This record gives sequence, structure tokens and C-alpha cells, in this order.
Amino acid sequence: MNILLVAGGSPQQWPDFQKSEYDFFVGIDRGNLYLLEEGIQPNLAVGDFDSLSEEERQVVFESVEELSTSPAEKDDTDTQLALVKTFERYPDAEVTIIGATGGRLDHLLANIWLGVEPRFRPYLQQFRLKDRTNTVSYLTSGEHVVSKELGMKYLGYCCLTPISELTLKDVKYPLDKVEILQPTSLASNEFLQNEAKVSFTSGVIAVIQSQD
Repeated sequence: MNILLVAGGSPQQWPDFQKSEYDFFVGIDRGNLYLLEEGIQPNLAVGDFDSLSEEERQVVFESVEELSTSPAEKDDTDTQLALVKTFERYPDAEVTIIGATGGRLDHLLANIWLGVEPRFRPYLQQFRLKDRTNTVSYLTSGEHVVSKELGMKYLGYCCLTPISELTLKDVKYPLDKVEILQPTSLASNEFLQNEAKVSFTSGVIAVIQSQD
């Protein structure tokens, strides 16, 4: 099952997609209103809805199939709650999150760091963040092949934790069993072909494919 989670970031930053690509739509707070404006009815609406006016809330509440509301004062962000609820229901789903970049930096960092939360570790390679010019996916220790996405030029390896024995192959700037001692972003690498190889023995990496 392919599921689209739509957070409250501007639709101007959304990647191109077709409604038919997804089986289930989860609106996150203001993301519900944006989905409705695009003619897509959310299957599930999650959030505290504090970013909506009373009139906008009424539109959302009357239009979505199912509501999951939360108080404004809570430990999790609305996006975290939506991802939890999605994998509780559909543990085998492939999940794309949009509307989660741009705007407030604290929200952006919270979304990027979803990949290191222990509760999401079992689903690490099942969800990704996308916007108009970037895709963020996650890898844990092992040997992996990263396929180049159409139109993407740059390949970044954002080490969210210390990384042991990092090896990068088939890229412009290769590495061989390098120790990364603190979180850091190895930015502006590039594919040499349509696939790149990466391996490491411990840690979590966010793989970021980007275009200008």
C-alpha cells in the first residue's frame, strides 16, 4: 500500500504527483485543507488543527472520512503522530511525506530526525520526505544500493549519528571505511552512474537527492 502524508507546508513546494499513485491519504493539520483544495479527500485527518481558522476547521471536519484530534500542548508533533498512526494501521505501507520542509526550521529538523527515533526504526526504509527539489530517505547499517531519481543532480549523505566504516562507491567523491565521529552532512556528492553503493557498520544516514 502506498500512503501519502501531507503536512502543512506550502503546496508550492510539493513534488509533482498523481492521485492514482496513492491508496490512502493522511492530512496533517493544515495539510488537510491543502488536500481538499486540490480535490483530494483525506482518508484520515490528524492534528491539533491550531493552524486553521474556525471556518477552515469546519470545512475539514465536515469533509474528511475520519478525524484524530490531539491537544495543542503535547510531546509529539502532528507529523510524528500521523506517522505513528499510519504504521499502526498499515505496518507494511510505503509512506511519502510532503509539506514537511520549508517554513519553520524547528519543524524541518524534527521531520528530518524522524529517522533516528527508535519507534520508527522498524520502518526506516519504508518512509521518505519529498518536496519539489529534494527526496530524503533513510538507511541503517549494512550494504545498500541507492538509485538515482530522475532529474536529481546531487547526492548527500547526512550522517544523523556517528557512522562506522562508511564506504561510498560509484560517486564523484568516494570514501573507504571512514569513521564519522559526530553528526554531519556529507553534501554535494554526485552519481557517476544511475546507482551508487554505500555501506557502513553502525549508525543512521539520511540520503538526500537534490536538484538546484
